[in-house]
Amino acid sequence: MIDRVSGKVGIIKKGAGNVINAIVETITNALKKGEKVALVGFGTFQVRERKARKGVNPQTREAINIPAKKVPKFTAGKALREAVR
Repeated sequence: MIDRVSGKVGIIKKGAGNVINAIVETITNALKKGEKVALVGFGTFQVRERKARKGVNPQTREAINIPAKKVPKFTAGKALREAVR
């Protein structure tokens, strides 16, 4: 990805890597705060709450409780969905 970005924009690989890392870090920090991140035409990142549920240990067939947790979710935007068709 860094190679492609640096070639497309015309900057050195180190600079492209710094930009990509900054974008990922910014999205991660926003999600940690519970914020929604929308990249128009690409998609939306947000945090969803998974409810606690019952599960089964496949090795022992023993019932287990799976605790509630927060998970990141990505929803593709219209332009991305159409480009992938």
